[in-house]
Amino acid sequence: MEFKDYYRILGVPRDATPEQVKKAYRKLARKYHPDVSKEADATARMVELNEANEVLGSPGRRAAYDQLQSQPHAHDGQDFRPPPNWDEGFAFADSMGSEADHSDFFEQLFGRAARSRRASARHGSFEAQPAHRGSDHHASIELDLLDAYQGGERTIALRSSRLDDAGRVVADERKLAVKIPKGVREGQHIRLAGHGSQGSGGGAAGDLLLEIRFKPDARWRAEGRDVYQRVPLSPWEAELGCTSTLRTPGGEAEVSFPAGWKRGRKLRLKGRGIPGQSPGDLYLELDLVLPPATTDAQRAAYAAMAQAFPAFDPRAWTGA
Repeated sequence: MEFKDYYRILGVPRDATPEQVKKAYRKLARKYHPDVSKEADATARMVELNEANEVLGSPGRRAAYDQLQSQPHAHDGQDFRPPPNWDEGFAFADSMGSEADHSDFFEQLFGRAARSRRASARHGSFEAQPAHRGSDHHASIELDLLDAYQGGERTIALRSSRLDDAGRVVADERKLAVKIPKGVREGQHIRLAGHGSQGSGGGAAGDLLLEIRFKPDARWRAEGRDVYQRVPLSPWEAELGCTSTLRTPGGEAEVSFPAGWKRGRKLRLKGRGIPGQSPGDLYLELDLVLPPATTDAQRAAYAAMAQAFPAFDPRAWTGA
């Protein structure tokens, strides 16, 4: 997708104060608002201006955007893909606009937050109307898959920005203790009531919504509540069958592997996936592993195996 330089769009420097951002937006909005503008590209420019104002006018979104802009290839007009988990640890409020009013770039970065009313400029007003309830904030938390089985408590550090007494944007960090419920799934949100933006006019504060992400793990992966675990088998175990005690995310399990291994075969352990009212299943993905022949005796064993199966063609199924 095309990277957008919101500072260039509003014509303000990187260290612009919130008042400078607001002033630049109002000036350009009066010029390009579709209801009054005679410019041919007024509608498209207004969308860009609204996006730039939503990002640079929010201390939280601006802090996340500034860090993203420091990444390689983050240049205006360049094809850009945000790095994985680029927004982890940042908390920012809901977007002011609808999803239909945003570019792909904005949706990729802040689309989860675009849930509240349309930008007021689209309706002929350049002043955002105050809300009684504070906006919700969104952040992500990365967990081990084992946390979904066991639950527990984690302390997270959230980075955002705030305005100091002089009106400057300064970094802010806070730590929160988060209870991880047993059975949590990837993509699920944990709601922390009252940890969003402060309300106005005595209204309640918004909430903080933490999106669950699982750390990559070579041992297993989750799909919904189902969990997949790779199980290596030796040639004799795969062909003759065996019984083995495995370490699974839910604890040790004694598993009987049937004789006659086949490519792509899985064993299902019902109810041993992520816990819940309807727990998922654990699927064991069987994989054949050959032992290395590093001694004369081991090489002789492989030679004897070749003699024992003279008609075996390992490439017969490929047609090669």
